[in-house]
Amino acid sequence: MRVAVTGSTGFIGSALLPALEQAGHEVIGLRRGDGPPPTWDPEGGVIDTAALTGVDAIVHLAGEGIGEHRWTPEQKQRILRSRSAGTDLIARTAAALDPQPSALISASAIGYYGDRGDEELREDSPPGDNFLSEVVQAWEAATAPAASAGVRVVSLRTGIVLARKGGALGRMLLPFRLGLGGRFASGRQWMSWISLDDVVGGYLHALSNSALNGPVNLTAPNPVRNEEFTKTLGSVLRRPTVLPTPLFPLKVAYGPELVQQLLVDGQRVVPEKLTASGYRFAHPGLEEALRAVLDKPAAA
Repeated sequence: MRVAVTGSTGFIGSALLPALEQAGHEVIGLRRGDGPPPTWDPEGGVIDTAALTGVDAIVHLAGEGIGEHRWTPEQKQRILRSRSAGTDLIARTAAALDPQPSALISASAIGYYGDRGDEELREDSPPGDNFLSEVVQAWEAATAPAASAGVRVVSLRTGIVLARKGGALGRMLLPFRLGLGGRFASGRQWMSWISLDDVVGGYLHALSNSALNGPVNLTAPNPVRNEEFTKTLGSVLRRPTVLPTPLFPLKVAYGPELVQQLLVDGQRVVPEKLTASGYRFAHPGLEEALRAVLDKPAAA
């Protein structure tokens, strides 16, 4: 397949591109700015359509980082605009191409569900009512032009991605390795995680499986509570996890709203559609996933 990818140099894109090439696909990485073509400018609504002519599929990963900066009113608008406007441009472009790509695989997030306690969340569960949910709803709605034109659209609602570098785990490793890691708040909130290997595997599966359509939860089949996640990570690293992580410094740095929605709130997400479509997880359990990601094999 000839596959165009936005966000190809980002956290997930950097892992996905070599996997696509290894699988035999021809990859076209769309770049932002004034670099060599093919380029696109989501804010300006400009895209190099000539370079996309004849692509079989588009993978859309690009967007403003959600947890990178304090959620000022301006940053929240930047996040919302980036996710919705960029996706709308990609969707309208996919719809207008001749021939059309067979699929648009668009990044999404489990933030769609909001804070839902112990409720098991499947793809048909209703959305939440906080800022992250608002962003994800607008993000997914922006794929409508492609779906209306007959392009198969898959929105991969991704959980907490486990990787040695980057993502939530990458930020957690230093304090945990120093023996300073601990649970967040009560530790009772659910964490729906997934290894980076399975994120890449999920994208490849969505590209090749024409039965997948609409929202698809991209999470491991065994979510855990934050307290269990903390203890498991501490065990793998052989470090204590006795004291809870102090949230006050994080709230000062990032603001209470971001800390609440990204660290304290939780979702118990089940990958029902992915599992039903035949995807086999490389790392279905948390400890094995952490050991694989961190290269910490279990003692014989």
